[in-house]
Amino acid sequence: MTKPAVLRDKTSDELRTEEAKLQNDLYKLRFQRATGRMENPSKMRQIRREIARIKTLLGEKARG
Repeated sequence: MTKPAVLRDKTSDELRTEEAKLQNDLYKLRFQRATGRMENPSKMRQIRREIARIKTLLGEKARG
């Protein structure tokens, strides 16, 4: 999990790249869940929250 202070120091492009990576990870975890091979179900929750943090920061940067 990345600390919000570390995320605030990143540029918008870096945040978008990080978000895309996390979205890909989430996709893979959903596939694992569907096939019954999921090792750590709580990882999905962590990734979703991390994506939400990034989207919040991107919104803040867009507003000003």
